[in-house]
Amino acid sequence: MSDDHSPLSTLFFSFAFLSLFTIGGVNAALPEIQRQVVHVHGWMTDQRFADLFAIAQAAPGPNIIVVTLVGWEVAGIPGALLSTVAMFVPTSVAAYIVGHFWHRFRLARWRIAIQAGITPITVGLVAASAFLLARSVDTNVVAVLITVASAVALTATRVHPLVFLATGAAIGAAGFV
Repeated sequence: MSDDHSPLSTLFFSFAFLSLFTIGGVNAALPEIQRQVVHVHGWMTDQRFADLFAIAQAAPGPNIIVVTLVGWEVAGIPGALLSTVAMFVPTSVAAYIVGHFWHRFRLARWRIAIQAGITPITVGLVAASAFLLARSVDTNVVAVLITVASAVALTATRVHPLVFLATGAAIGAAGFV
């Protein structure tokens, strides 16, 4: 969108469009959300976006809160409300319509094939989100080591993720990052 649109209308149309591509949750659309708010519209820096995402992840509730926080950052309370509604309504309507037909054709070969194709794409989109966020916040060797160690430990053990969050917070509070 051009710069002569108000931030509210730009927020609304951007998130309404992006909501239709959130197969697998908001993390699947995170790279495009980041591209839109940082590079296309210049509303914030990579670091600020990563900070908002971290706050959304740490807060109780769904991680889609990042959309609300982006809206808040861009246009205050109206931006928060509008971006949240834009992210929920189109997806909810589409899910209702598609869900009806998806269940009806649950044994159809074309449905099984579509689902088999969407699954790895969703995993790839979520992995791209993780890479994008890591690239935004890994500004020194210690941060890179924390990211890599956390990723390896989280996939190799059954330790609760809050342990890693607390460890990262302690390392940051100690001034190592």
